[in-house]
Amino acid sequence: MSSLLTAAASEPLELKPYKSLSDAELTERIRAVKAQWGGELLILGHHYQQDQVIALSDLQGDSYQLSQMAAASGECRAIAFCGVHFMAETADMLANRPERLSERAGGRVTVVLPDMAAGCSMADMAAIEQVERCWEDLGEVMDTADITPVTYINSAASLKAFCGRHGGIVCTSSNAAAVLKWAFERTRRVLFFPDQHLGRNTAKGMGIPLTEMCVWDPYQPEFGGNERGQLENARVLLWKGHCSVHAMFRVEHVDQLRAKYPGIRVLVHPECSMEVLDKADVFGSTSKIIKTVESAAPGTRWAIGTELHLVNRLKHLHPEQEIHFLSPVVCMCATMYRIDLAHLCWSLENLTAGTPVNVIRVDDDTSRWALVALERMLTVK
Repeated sequence: MSSLLTAAASEPLELKPYKSLSDAELTERIRAVKAQWGGELLILGHHYQQDQVIALSDLQGDSYQLSQMAAASGECRAIAFCGVHFMAETADMLANRPERLSERAGGRVTVVLPDMAAGCSMADMAAIEQVERCWEDLGEVMDTADITPVTYINSAASLKAFCGRHGGIVCTSSNAAAVLKWAFERTRRVLFFPDQHLGRNTAKGMGIPLTEMCVWDPYQPEFGGNERGQLENARVLLWKGHCSVHAMFRVEHVDQLRAKYPGIRVLVHPECSMEVLDKADVFGSTSKIIKTVESAAPGTRWAIGTELHLVNRLKHLHPEQEIHFLSPVVCMCATMYRIDLAHLCWSLENLTAGTPVNVIRVDDDTSRWALVALERMLTVK
């Protein structure tokens, strides 16, 4: 494929004409690009993507899992990440970390995000300037050397780099408890961002009482809306952020479905509120939700609290089970939904023409420190 990139067009192809094409034609053209590139191109499809995008992806999974798999490929030279911005950042950092660049004689893997508007409302709830200001304010109340910053993988590269610089670490929804244990072995306190619910649910599950947790609201003028005494007593400082999808699930939804379907089992993501988790039968990461359904006996009745596209896909893949969406209202990741066949085809054909669009590249210093935090996570068992 590298020969195609030497004859680059002068201007990128415009998006508008792609929007008038049928799904069948877009699919055919995407398949043609895939055939040209072979293993040098990987299309990554996050579990929350639309079915027609998933059908064309080379790898499917959670955000970090996808980045790891793509970075492990010795053949890959370009990645189209069908997910959201922070996921593409992680793919860029892992695929182009120093040792991989050395193996490719300095050649970078180009990472593109088909639609730059595909962001994450949760990640956007913690800006690096806000986190740095929080850290400074906390330094007026306590010794920040006794705080480990922990950022959820669903965050910008700049926040991962902040953790790398300050002795902190990254976590996923699968390993959050192990990461918090690692942190508490080093310091008395943890600053957890950007999702308060994952932090609270994980810490509570480890036996930390709610009285030793407080929420930092970056829009409050003093100490995140807390009194000094609250901060001094807290072991877990939770950022006031949440997932707009998982925050939609409510206790009354659980009660309604239990009343309507006797014996139904409730399966939810730990980004849901503590009150919802307390009523659930099983909770866990997206991968755990999928594996739980896959391993369940035929006839099992589920109410699942996570993104709508994934729940519908599970319903289609497992007709032997009875699967219900936990909420009576639509809860889908609207930013993930922005990536459609038109955007995917447009980005891939520009990549092939040598006029790549929506390239995601993390600057070297941010990448270096973010990788420190990510590598710490990999040491946690």
